[in-house]
Amino acid sequence: MAKVTGKYETLFIVNPTLGDDETAAVVNKFKSLVEANGTVDKVEDWGKRRMAYAINDLTEGYYTLIQFTSAPSFPAELDRVFKITDGVMRSIIVTLD
Repeated sequence: MAKVTGKYETLFIVNPTLGDDETAAVVNKFKSLVEANGTVDKVEDWGKRRMAYAINDLTEGYYTLIQFTSAPSFPAELDRVFKITDGVMRSIIVTLD
């Protein structure tokens, strides 16, 4: 039977009040998690950007986009880890065509 995989894209915003080393550690944590459970197709560090609305009185965030291929069960686990990780303000995972 063929192995079922899907293409996904995740965008997450890291708290800008963290230092450069802490921000890099959070981003690398998620890159490593994706690599351990699938293959990373592309990583884009968008850097610090102004948000459309304030979250916890912060108007900026550090944005990172990761496109990856994995089993269909992995995005749910990735979402769970995003929610329990300190420093991640918002995240979204979408399925690509």
